[in-house]
Amino acid sequence: FADSKELHGLRYCRLRGKENVREQALLTAACQNMKKIALHLSRVR
Repeated sequence: FADSKELHGLRYCRLRGKENVREQALLTAACQNMKKIALHLSRVR
């Protein structure tokens, strides 16, 4: 969570409401996972 907060913009939410904050957090987590997958695939090849 600290990585998300500091490096991916979760320190401050851009939207209001629990549902919107939840969506922002899920999208941030999805992006982090895609970055990890891309890094892993680039190392495997």
